[in-house]
Amino acid sequence: MTLQFDVNDDSLSRDHLHRGSIPAPRQQSTLISAPNYRDAAGGVPGLEWRRAVDEAQTYPRVHIDRSVRLTMSDGIALRTTIVRPANSFGVPVATPFPVILNVNPYNRAVLDGIDHALHAPVIGKAVKTLSSTLTTYEGPLAGATRITRSLSKGLWDVFGVNRNLVRSGYVQVIVDVRGTGTSHGRWEILGAREQQDSVEIIDWISKQDWYTGGVGMTGWSYSAINALQAASHRPEALKAVFAVEGSEDVVRDIYITGGMPSAFIPFWLALVNGMKWLPNPATAVADLLRGDAYRWLSSRIKSPATEMPSLLWGFLTARDDRIFDDPYFDERDPKVENIECPTFTVGGWHDLFGRSATRVYSKLQMEPGRKQMLIANGYHIDPGCDHERPYSPPRLDVLQRAWFDRWLKGIENDVDSYGPVTLEQQGGGWSCGPSFPRREVAPRRLFLTEEPTGTAMHTQHDGSLRSTPAVRRRSLRIVPSLKGFVSRDLSQVTAGLAIVLGEKFSTNAHYQETSGLSFTSEPVKRATQLSGEMNLRLNVSTTAHEGIWAVTVNDVAPDGTSTVLTNGALTASNRALDPSRSTYTADGVLLDAYHYLSRDRRLPVPADEPVRIDIDMVPTDAVLKPGHRLRVDVYAASLPRYLTIVPDLIKARGRRQQLVLDPAKPSYLTFQTDGDLGTLPVPLVTAANNIV
Repeated sequence: MTLQFDVNDDSLSRDHLHRGSIPAPRQQSTLISAPNYRDAAGGVPGLEWRRAVDEAQTYPRVHIDRSVRLTMSDGIALRTTIVRPANSFGVPVATPFPVILNVNPYNRAVLDGIDHALHAPVIGKAVKTLSSTLTTYEGPLAGATRITRSLSKGLWDVFGVNRNLVRSGYVQVIVDVRGTGTSHGRWEILGAREQQDSVEIIDWISKQDWYTGGVGMTGWSYSAINALQAASHRPEALKAVFAVEGSEDVVRDIYITGGMPSAFIPFWLALVNGMKWLPNPATAVADLLRGDAYRWLSSRIKSPATEMPSLLWGFLTARDDRIFDDPYFDERDPKVENIECPTFTVGGWHDLFGRSATRVYSKLQMEPGRKQMLIANGYHIDPGCDHERPYSPPRLDVLQRAWFDRWLKGIENDVDSYGPVTLEQQGGGWSCGPSFPRREVAPRRLFLTEEPTGTAMHTQHDGSLRSTPAVRRRSLRIVPSLKGFVSRDLSQVTAGLAIVLGEKFSTNAHYQETSGLSFTSEPVKRATQLSGEMNLRLNVSTTAHEGIWAVTVNDVAPDGTSTVLTNGALTASNRALDPSRSTYTADGVLLDAYHYLSRDRRLPVPADEPVRIDIDMVPTDAVLKPGHRLRVDVYAASLPRYLTIVPDLIKARGRRQQLVLDPAKPSYLTFQTDGDLGTLPVPLVTAANNIV
């Protein structure tokens, strides 16, 4: 298969979709295949970026000071580690350098311990040897080795102490978020005061004698969100961001997707709340002598388990606004459109924050090159694990170093010509291009019909995806099941940890499908790409006053293996759409549904009366190989990926849910593809606008 791009057109089609229009296709004058167009490995510049990281660095050692206290404007002390280039005697050099800042809640004591282990003569060498050995392993424990490989592909260098980067001529500053680690105060979970802390830290850095040239912010997960937040406030000294798996909408990504809380949140809150009670052994004695230990302990006693009581209360009673989309979350979502500094974002199609992977890029109001996006076919815990293979991107630490060298040191290394959109296509390989979705795709529609295909006899119903609606009205009953505990949904909600359990948790949905309704297309005759947002409209009913729906879109191989490409979920009471934030084509075709998910926008669910719901799917990029089929699976639940708050569960108790196939109110999948899959084109605009 040859993927083609128009090298004369860097327009971003997703931006046009958000503005409610689709540009007429331009005349393509020079078409070349992806490997020759722009190699995901970075070509000759990519080799230079790697040499810059792997060859001998300018400074032989680093000096680490773990005892720094930064006092914020409200008097709260944040504990900080500063890593500086040092001479062969371990003395920090007097030269000022650009600074890389990482602000995270995971306790510097833990980061220090991992750093010590990785650089210990015996343990460090063993870890590196094991990671190198497992680089190409594809055996029965391949899921576990994906996680292991991430350590050798630069993830730790983005997340923790990056000695190699410092030795090349940077200072690294790592700060415990207020109320976490050994910092004082109350943890606010990305709140306004925490964001102000980041701005004040940057200002403090800019006044130090070891600083020059600008600050770069980096991080993975929480610290990536923190970096995006700080950048949205536009502090003068912040010159670049390298963010791995951050989020721009924590509500829809993970907190209450489709109106349903995630099992990940309580476990994550317990983890961070537990880690904030761990003192830092490197500074414990000094903290005790000068009274810091008492102030730290007092902070912990005042907020021993931040947000956990309110989360539990909201889950049990629905009387806490934080169980809905609320101004609480508006304050915490990064205002990505305000960011002005160059920003490189890394995501995964099955990441916890999968919806944000592409939305961050599309919201950045700057030209491609100053903004870059890289998305892998992976999870939250394994970013970078398959980098540095043939035709694959450089390691994360290599990309990070190249990014900061370009924007903090002014080195013309061509990293701004990389990408700008680098994607690992599900079912295919890596490619670089100018836009997401891919320019080749156009909206299409497939209807859910009752006719069997013979490919899903193991499911509750073997139906079809066709170009025309169902010919008669029929109701298909579906009941809740616990089979989501053995599925890719479980892997996604556990940040990828469940992939160690085997292919049922990653690449074969057969077991989960036995509890669902399946609708499958005819096999494609040529390689067919899917790219961008997609929306599943369902006509559903329930005997109770709440309906709980979870769906997946899958790639079905000729041998029957069904691999989840994307997913979504919605409770029927949360079906109200916000038109101003949903994505439509010019004549009103819905591509990406944005639901309010707020308390006051919930709609009644009448018993035994069909209602129409639109389920937004995580944006994706995939290719169906010849002979493969597209499948939609519909479930009445998917635990523990999507939990149901107790009041909703009471409303739904004893329910019988039904998918109603009705010619007058059809159920259909709207998606974007460069093939037809037996579909007719979705009408877009008039012929006068040259769109067909």
